Amino acid sequence: MKIVLATRNAKKVPEMRAILAEAGVTAEVLGLDAFPDAPDVPETEPTFIGNALLKARAIAAHTNLPAVADDSGLSVDELRGMPGVLSARWAGRSGGQDQDRANLDLVLDQLADTPAERRGAQFVCAAVLVMPDGTEVVAEGVLRGRVITERRGENGFGYDPVFVPEGESRTTAELPPEEKNAISHRGIAFRKLAGDLAEMI
Repeated sequence: MKIVLATRNAKKVPEMRAILAEAGVTAEVLGLDAFPDAPDVPETEPTFIGNALLKARAIAAHTNLPAVADDSGLSVDELRGMPGVLSARWAGRSGGQDQDRANLDLVLDQLADTPAERRGAQFVCAAVLVMPDGTEVVAEGVLRGRVITERRGENGFGYDPVFVPEGESRTTAELPPEEKNAISHRGIAFRKLAGDLAEMI
C-alpha cells in the first residue's frame, strides 16, 4: 500500500513512516518529492484542520492515492494564540532554514519582556487522511509547554529549539526523535490517524 504525505518537508516523511510502523500499518510512505508535478496548495484557511484538508484533498485527487496532510504550529498564550496557522511564515517569507530562524527570532523578540510564568504555549497539529473515494478522517494533537529565552538543541525544526514540554527540562530540539515522537503534537495526531488507517485497511 502506498500513502502520500502531502509535504515537501523531508523531515516529516521519516517521522510519519516511524509512527505508522509503530501503529502496525505496513505502507510505503512517499513525500511530494516523488510527485514533482504535484500542485503547491496555498494554506488559505483560518484553521489548522481547514489547511490540512485543502492539501490532502488536492494531493489525493492528483495522485489517486490515500493522502495524509497536516497543518501545525505554535500557539503562544501571551500572543493570544499566535503565530498559530501563520507559524511557518510568521516573519514573512524567506524560505528554508532562514525562514525557521526568522520566525523563531521574531517570537523571541515579541516575548523579550515576558516573565517566565507568562510564557505558556502549545504546539497544535491537525492531521487528516483523504482516500481517493472521498473518505476523510481528521485527528488533532496538542503538546503543552513553554517558550524559553534562548535556543537549545540540534534536533527537530521550526520552534523546537525554544519549546520545553510540560514535565520536561529539555527542549523538543534536545529530545531524541523517538522521545519527541512519543509526546509531540504531530505524533499524537498521526498515531490517532494511523489507528483509523489500520482499521480501514
